[in-house]
Amino acid sequence: MAIKVIIRRKISKDKEGDILPLLNQLRSRAMMQKGYISGETWRNIEDPEEYLVISSWKSYEDWKAWKEDPDRAEIHEKIDKLLNRETQYSVYLYG
Repeated sequence: MAIKVIIRRKISKDKEGDILPLLNQLRSRAMMQKGYISGETWRNIEDPEEYLVISSWKSYEDWKAWKEDPDRAEIHEKIDKLLNRETQYSVYLYG
């Protein structure tokens, strides 16, 4: 069953230059993963430091395999170090 993954990050203006290329790397690699359907990145109008990524996957297992991928984990660790906080994840089923 298809799922949506919501990823929230707070990225301060001074860290954007370092973090946004890493997010692009994650997106590029995710697109090649089994079960990846699509992804969108949104920025909060009222809080420009808040970024929201919405990705669609064919199954929870496909998402979990990508989340646990060592290459992804390495990039993700760099992002969280720059953010000085953990990224927030939520996974949803339709209906």
